[in-house]
Amino acid sequence: MLRRVAVTILTLVCVAPAMYAQTADEIIAKNIEAHGGAAKLKAIQSMKITAKIEVGPGMEAPAVMYESRPHNVRREFTFQGMTAVMAYDGKDGWQIMPFQGKKDAELMPADDRDDIADDADLDGQLMDYAAKGNKVEFLGKDKLEGTDVYKLKVTLKDGAVQTYYIDTDSNLEVRVDTERIVRGSPHKTQTVIGDYKEVDGLPMPFSFEGSDADHPDQKQKITVEKIELNAPMTSVSFNMPPPSAATTKGADTTEPKPTTPDQKPADTPKSDTPKQ
Repeated sequence: MLRRVAVTILTLVCVAPAMYAQTADEIIAKNIEAHGGAAKLKAIQSMKITAKIEVGPGMEAPAVMYESRPHNVRREFTFQGMTAVMAYDGKDGWQIMPFQGKKDAELMPADDRDDIADDADLDGQLMDYAAKGNKVEFLGKDKLEGTDVYKLKVTLKDGAVQTYYIDTDSNLEVRVDTERIVRGSPHKTQTVIGDYKEVDGLPMPFSFEGSDADHPDQKQKITVEKIELNAPMTSVSFNMPPPSAATTKGADTTEPKPTTPDQKPADTPKSDTPKQ
């Protein structure tokens, strides 16, 4: 009799941890609820973020990001009187990089396009992850600078892998590590997320600090100054603009001078077509 009781107790002890083990879906559900719930998040149709980016010791560049459904994003930052633009219109990624001597828009390389496309989802990669073609795996609990966190491995549809560190108390993400193939080689980045503040009743992060695995000491901090939800986007273009007039100016569009009947235009090109 006592042996049976002991076996029963041991069985319960072994089963109990499994009964109360967290699953990826449970953690994601808590994370979404901590952000205000799926209904409120999906009611956000657009977002405008005004921020400052540290570009060097004691130097900051004003920045603004526009985002709207279904998958539009536009980022701008201004430094030394020049404004760089990176955007995605749901299909193509394009950029304007005046710091590289390029004043016209050009298509992004495929790797960069995939990166900005992942950021074009207002709901984030965790909400409705299966419908988006993402896969999620719970990696267990860990400690991050003294904070207990859940770790979720998210494999995106495009092949990139993100590891989310979610605070076990607040259920909000505090860091995201990303690994993707860039120009044929693995590229790892880390983004520390914090300084959550309420915007229209929803907790939003106001601080981001990014670093590259190849240059871990070179951190770039973004400090958010203002977040506007459902901001008008009528004056914001996510589509790639045509070449500027200055670029097309190089082409000679001057009409040829009129000639007399017995004169031929001096610049008439010779035809390579054989005579019949």
